Amino acid sequence: MIHALNALVAAEEAHVAEHGDGGWLAAGAWTLVVVPLVAAAIIIFLGKRMPRKGWELAWAAMGYVGVYGVALFIANASSGIVYEQSFEIARMGSFAIEWGWVVDGLSITLYTLVGVVGFAVFTYAKGYMEGEIRYTFFFGAFTFFAGAMLVLVSAPNMLQLIVGWELVGVASYLLIGHYWEDKENSNAAMKAFLVNKVADVGLIIGVIVIAATVGSLRFTDVLEAAASGDSALADVAVAGGILLFIGAMGKSAQFPFHVWLPDAMAGPTPVSSLMHAATMVTAGVYLVGRMFPFYEGMAKDVRPLIIAVGVITLFAMGLIAMVQDDIKKVLAYSTLSQLGYMTAAMGAGAYTAGMFHLFTHAFFKGLLFLVAGSVIHGVRSNNMSDMGGLRKLMPKTYWTWIVGTLALMGIFPLSGFFSKDEILAQFSHGGETLALIVAVGGAFITAFYMTRATLLTFWGEYKGSAHPHESPNIMTRPLIGLAVLSAVAGFANVPGVYDGFTEWITTRGQAILEYHPDGIDFGIAAIGLAVGLAGIYAGWVLFSKDKATQRERDSFEVPVLYRLLRNKYYIDDLYAVGLVNPIKGPIARFVNWTNQAILDGIVNAAGIMVKGLGTVVYGFDQRGLDFGINAAGFSAGEAGETLRHSQTGKVQQYAAALFVGMALLVAGFIIFN
Repeated sequence: MIHALNALVAAEEAHVAEHGDGGWLAAGAWTLVVVPLVAAAIIIFLGKRMPRKGWELAWAAMGYVGVYGVALFIANASSGIVYEQSFEIARMGSFAIEWGWVVDGLSITLYTLVGVVGFAVFTYAKGYMEGEIRYTFFFGAFTFFAGAMLVLVSAPNMLQLIVGWELVGVASYLLIGHYWEDKENSNAAMKAFLVNKVADVGLIIGVIVIAATVGSLRFTDVLEAAASGDSALADVAVAGGILLFIGAMGKSAQFPFHVWLPDAMAGPTPVSSLMHAATMVTAGVYLVGRMFPFYEGMAKDVRPLIIAVGVITLFAMGLIAMVQDDIKKVLAYSTLSQLGYMTAAMGAGAYTAGMFHLFTHAFFKGLLFLVAGSVIHGVRSNNMSDMGGLRKLMPKTYWTWIVGTLALMGIFPLSGFFSKDEILAQFSHGGETLALIVAVGGAFITAFYMTRATLLTFWGEYKGSAHPHESPNIMTRPLIGLAVLSAVAGFANVPGVYDGFTEWITTRGQAILEYHPDGIDFGIAAIGLAVGLAGIYAGWVLFSKDKATQRERDSFEVPVLYRLLRNKYYIDDLYAVGLVNPIKGPIARFVNWTNQAILDGIVNAAGIMVKGLGTVVYGFDQRGLDFGINAAGFSAGEAGETLRHSQTGKVQQYAAALFVGMALLVAGFIIFN
C-alpha cells in the first residue's frame, strides 16, 4: 500500500513543489504522519474488537515512526538530508494552500524523538493503563496526539504548522481530561486549552502579518525574503516576530503562560511523559528553531525579549519545584525551567545548544516521568509524603531515576552536562552576563529540588498505606532503555571532539549565525558542575535522614520564600482576580443581560412581527384565496350535478337536442343578420 501511495505522489508532479535530496527515505517520510493518524482512527472505531483493545495497533504505529525516524537520523548523520515536497490543495486569492512534508536536520531530530520516546512510552503505557477506564479511547487519543505533533513537525508552511498546532491542543485537552469524572481534572484540561488558545491568537496574527507581507506561507520563502533584506518584511519583522513568539510561549509554557502545564499533570502519567519529552511543550521551541534565521536577522530586536522570558522562566519555575509535594508537579516545574534554558539559548543565538538541550532533555525527562508513574503505580499516590524508602523495594525504578536525575542536574558524563554547558558557554561568549548568572543559579536549584525529591521518595522510611513493589517488565524495560539514552546522548555533540549534532541540525542550508566553541569551555563546565554538586550537597544536608529526623525532613519549609513559592507567586490568583472572576462575574452578567435584554429582545420582536405577518397571510390565504377557489369548485360541482341529469344515454334524445340546438343557431343567425 505504501509503495502504491508513493507512486501516486510521483504521478502528481504537476501539482508538486519539490526541492532537495534525500532519496526514497525522504520521499516516503509523509508516512510518518499518515500511519499514526490512520491508526488512531481505526482504534477509535474498531479498537474494542481487537485482542488487546487497540494498544497493539498504537504500539505498532509508534514502532514504525521510531524505526523510520532512526533511519532518517542515521542517513542525515552520514550524508545530510535536505528535502521538501508540497501539494497545492486549494487557493485563497493569490495564496496557494499547500500540504506537504519537510525532511532536514531540524525535523529529523523531532521525528526521531517522537518515534523513539513515543515507542518507549506506548510500551510502558500497556502496563500502566491496564484496567483503567476508557482504555481503548486512551490509546486512540494518544496515537492521535503523536500524529498531530508529526503534522506540526513535518510542516513546510505556516498554515500546516497551525493545523498541527491546534490538533496537538485538541489531543492534549482529551488526554489531560481523561479522568473527567473528577472536576479538578476536567478543569485542568479546560485551563490548558484556554491558555493555549489565548497565546495562539498571537501565532495566527503573526502568520497573517508575515504571510501577507511576503506573499507566501512557506517557511523557505519567508526565510529567503528575510535573507535578501526584503524591505516590506523588514517593516513588520519585529511585530511579526513578537506575535509568533507569543504563540511559542503558550505552547512551551513560558512565563506568564506557564500556569497550564503543572495542572496538566491531571492526565495519565504516560501522557505527561510524552508531552514533556517530545511533543506539545517542545513545539514552541521548535517554532523558534524553524524561524531562527529570521530572529537572527530581521527580527533580532526580539531576541532580548526571548532571552528575558526564558531566563525568568528557568529560574522562577525552578524555585517553585523546591516546595512541591506531588512528584509529577516537581517534574512539571522542572520541565518549565528546562524549557526556559532552551528558549533563552535561542534568544542568545545558540541554535545548536538550544536544540541539543531539547534533544537530551527528551530522554531524561521522558524517563523521569515514567519512573514517577512506576512509583505512583506502586504506592497509589502522587504525594512524596506518602512515599519514602522505595529504593530497596523498587530497585530498577530507583536506579533509572538516579540516571535521569543526574542527567537533569548536568552531572558529568551524562547527557545534560553537555547540552546545559553549551548553553552556559553561549551566554558567556555572547556577553549575556545576567543570563549566565541566573542560568548557573538555576543549575543549583535543579540539583537541590531533584535531590530533595530523590530523598523524600526513595530514602528514609516508607510512610504510605499501600504495599509497593517493583513494576512489571513491560514498564521497567522502557525505563532501562531511556536511562541508557539519557546517559549517552550527550556524546552526540562534544565541542572539539565530535560535533555531529551541530552538523545534523543545520543541514537545511540556513546560515546559522551562532557561536560554537572549538572545544569544551572547561571554566564554564567546572562552574556548572560545581554548582550542581553544591545543590546536591545542600539537598542532602537538609533532607537526608542522617541529618534530620523523618518528621523534620518532611516538614521542612524553605525560609522566607516558602509562602510565595507555595502560592506560585500568586499568579494563578492574579489571573483569577483580574481575568477569570471578572469574566465569570460582571462581564458574564453584562453579556447575559445583553443577550437577554437586547439580542433576545430583537429576536423576540422579529418573531412577533413575523408571527403577525403570518396571521395576516394566513387569513388572506384561508378567507380569500381558499374561499374563491372553494366557491369556484362548489359552483362547478353544482353545475355538474344539474347537467348530469341530462345524460340519459338515449340516442333519440341526444339527436333531438342536437336538432333543436341547430335550429336555434340557424334562427338566431337569420334574425340578427
